[in-house]
Amino acid sequence: MKIAFTSDGTSWDSMIDPRFGRTEYIVLYDEESQELSAVDNSSVKNEAHGAGTATSQRIFELKPDVLITGNGPGDNAATALKHIEMKILVNAHGMTLRQAYEHYQTGDLKEQ
Repeated sequence: MKIAFTSDGTSWDSMIDPRFGRTEYIVLYDEESQELSAVDNSSVKNEAHGAGTATSQRIFELKPDVLITGNGPGDNAATALKHIEMKILVNAHGMTLRQAYEHYQTGDLKEQ
């Protein structure tokens, strides 16, 4: 199972970025190989419009099974993400990636 996180950094100790569209990084954890990798998403930071759709495209390319984020994608991004079979889990505000992953394992995150 591949799990994607919106994040302000690239390690387990980085914080979940509550902003889906303008997240600094998309961190991917592969449970099978136990590898953590990061995709720099900072290019959308200064976009006036379309940041959520651009981030959705990156998520689509990574093909995760689960997305863990803070506030969740906005309407346009959520529509774009419906084309892939993926759970979107929200309300991971104020958590590190490690804490969010632990909450995911125990079923404590809300599905969008």
